[in-house]
Amino acid sequence: MKTKTFKHVDYLWSDQKAAELGNDEVALFLYRSNILGADLRITNYGGGNTSCKTIEKDPLTNEEVEVMWIKGSGGDIGTLTKAGIAGLYTERLRNLKNVYGGLADEDRMVGLFNHCIYDLDSKAPSIDTPLHGLLPFKHIDHLHPDALIAIAAAKDSKKITEEIWGNNMGWVPWQRPGFDLGLQLEKCLNDNPDIRGIVLGSHGLFTWGDSSYECYINSLEVIEMASAYIENKIAENGSVFGGQKVESLSRENRREKAARLMPLLRGLCSSENRMIGHFNDSDTVLEYINSNDLERLAPMGTSCPDHFLRTKIQPLVLPIEPGESLEDTKKVFEKLEPAFDRYRQEYSSYYENHKRNNSPAMRDTNPVIIIYPGVGMFSFAKNKQTARVASEFYVNAINVMRGAEAISEYTALPRQEAFDIEYWLLEEAKLQRMPKEKPLSRKVALITGAGGGIGKAIADKLASEGANVVLADIAEDRLEDAVKTYTNDVATYTVCNVTKSESIADAYKKACIEFGGVDILVHSAGLAISKPLADTTEKDWTILQDVLVKGQFELAKQAVEIMRTQGLGGDIISIASKNGLVSGPNNVGYGTAKAAQQHMSRLLAAELGDDRIRVNTVNPDGVIVGSKIWEGAWAEGRAKAYGISVEELPAHYAKRNLLNEIIYPEDIANGVFAYVGILEKTTGNIINVDGGMPNAFVR
Repeated sequence: MKTKTFKHVDYLWSDQKAAELGNDEVALFLYRSNILGADLRITNYGGGNTSCKTIEKDPLTNEEVEVMWIKGSGGDIGTLTKAGIAGLYTERLRNLKNVYGGLADEDRMVGLFNHCIYDLDSKAPSIDTPLHGLLPFKHIDHLHPDALIAIAAAKDSKKITEEIWGNNMGWVPWQRPGFDLGLQLEKCLNDNPDIRGIVLGSHGLFTWGDSSYECYINSLEVIEMASAYIENKIAENGSVFGGQKVESLSRENRREKAARLMPLLRGLCSSENRMIGHFNDSDTVLEYINSNDLERLAPMGTSCPDHFLRTKIQPLVLPIEPGESLEDTKKVFEKLEPAFDRYRQEYSSYYENHKRNNSPAMRDTNPVIIIYPGVGMFSFAKNKQTARVASEFYVNAINVMRGAEAISEYTALPRQEAFDIEYWLLEEAKLQRMPKEKPLSRKVALITGAGGGIGKAIADKLASEGANVVLADIAEDRLEDAVKTYTNDVATYTVCNVTKSESIADAYKKACIEFGGVDILVHSAGLAISKPLADTTEKDWTILQDVLVKGQFELAKQAVEIMRTQGLGGDIISIASKNGLVSGPNNVGYGTAKAAQQHMSRLLAAELGDDRIRVNTVNPDGVIVGSKIWEGAWAEGRAKAYGISVEELPAHYAKRNLLNEIIYPEDIANGVFAYVGILEKTTGNIINVDGGMPNAFVR
């Protein structure tokens, strides 16, 4: 079956790229890893492991020794680089067989891997290290393809393995990853020396080759054969998951339902820790959640350890109908709260019934995966990437159940086995090594006027401190450029006209769909018109009031509804101006609107304290460099008012403040961060970021 044409996997190998890497086996191993990880049907984010073995010169003896290079703990093969791998003396690793004391000795063995390190810049070796080291092949892939796990999780997995591959594939029953599993793989190969790979029961696949390319092709061919076998069985059966029970709503209605429900679900999921959400209504998801077999399969839980480590052992299925009205939030909450309580109680029982004497403390008892038949699947985790990856892993689990049910009968790991993986001390140690969360981690901020200038600087600052940001602006071209400056899973954008309540509602829907809700609202959108009273038209007055005042009012009103639904408090910050406090010439329209913004913030602060929603104001002044409002007529108007040229404005504004400082958009962003990241017990306040203007002192 040596072919470059595959139906069920992507052939991504480039001979040109491989030729550029020459004979560098480590570089070729990393290249193979990356293209394998690029296909989610082969393995998901952080899943699987890859390795290669090379001959190197021992720095202590000058002798040639075999070194195994393998993905380090917590890495991802799709993005793997040299910095993410471990290099170990293969012979030393194999010699650990002489000191291995059996299954009770597994955790100690992981510590001994460090005594086998060759490359002192190595990443911490993963638990899969002996599985690769005890096999003799130069290049090895350990992958979690949906098709292979479907076979591995089937009731008669070994028989199906033989039916597909005959004597060409080995099979090893389920066992937790560790040194003993490496010994079982070694024994399987010794007993069957001509096999091309091994299926691990309820777990995944091992394949190998003498070169990186041979290993890659072997992996693709094995996965292709498994996928084709499952596809043929599905075609024979005519349906999957027992057929359809629930009909999906239209995509528009699904998204509408999801946006309305997300803040409520987020609040319920955040009873212990604030969470970020993700929504998935793909065809794969809908086929499963709308099926007759959902009720039977969902409680069984996932099979592959990589799946349930990220999704929890089972999802929560919501007790609401697709066509049910969600308008009455209180009524929906009263219906859903008991379901969440039951889930938490069941998870607590799962922990109490299976914990060991040395088990880590029970973790968050809330669900990660939430299913709404007819609408879609929600996932909630500590950040967007983790929530998205959890969703992807549950899609993998769906594919596994689909395949296993088509060829036989799906089986899940026994609960004790699942618990021992979830609360494994080595997994706990991995969690403890995670970087400390940033101050705004787990929070969602919507910033208006974020296409550039002060708004973009605020979005940048909040994102750098861990927040997910929704950039809102009336100019889509600016938004498209702005959002490109962020890494994946951090930011999204929405075109928003703050003078239109419908447009504001759409912006919040985007925030809810993408991240689950909103915690921080920053109204930075604005414009400036500098004219004397006689020249100020009704049109000038109206647009200033609409953008600055009416916009703030409607943004706050809709934000508060979401924040109250979440029950997590929140922050509303208005970017006003020194001109709201100081009387100046030729400024009646702008100054009045800014004063209204400031006083509205005080009024809202007084009203929303019981909801733990804090409302504050930042007053900039003289932000010329990088600020959108200084483009055009405003700068000319201010220069005229002060009797200077436009070119002299930056120096003029810097010299007139007490600190003689030029004020930049980033300075305003720091003022916003002070409120949301540091001053947690401040509301109804004003921070002047103006270098010190005595006539603008609040007190």
